[in-house]
Amino acid sequence: MVFGAAARDARLRLGLTQADVAERVGIAMEVYSRMERGRMLPRAQNLRRLCDVLSVSADTLLGVGAGASAVSPRATPGQEDSLELRRLVRTLRELEPRQLKAVARVVRTVVSVMPPKAAPESRPTPRKKRLAPARKRRAG
Repeated sequence: MVFGAAARDARLRLGLTQADVAERVGIAMEVYSRMERGRMLPRAQNLRRLCDVLSVSADTLLGVGAGASAVSPRATPGQEDSLELRRLVRTLRELEPRQLKAVARVVRTVVSVMPPKAAPESRPTPRKKRLAPARKRRAG
């Protein structure tokens, strides 16, 4: 169970899905899912790849040694967008060339009719008031 929890925490910290990790390691998603649920441990070769993909030490994943501290999930800006984008790319990779071409046409059409992206409001920088040159008083 230690391995599964550590792998899940590291995966979430990086904003990856189980399918993302499995694809990068080169194993079936179902196999990686079983590892996260504590149903199986990876072979040594896959453990090394998992460490690379999840950016953690084997000690952390196995719950031994000084590196065994828990990995805390951290949300990163735009994480949801990148997660959705990766899912979309994975779906697009499964399409045949003519299907991909049709999807591209639809996307271009939709984007062309969408309103332009609103620019972030920027406050104009205040200008310094210029004072009129002081007039000299005539003595008299």
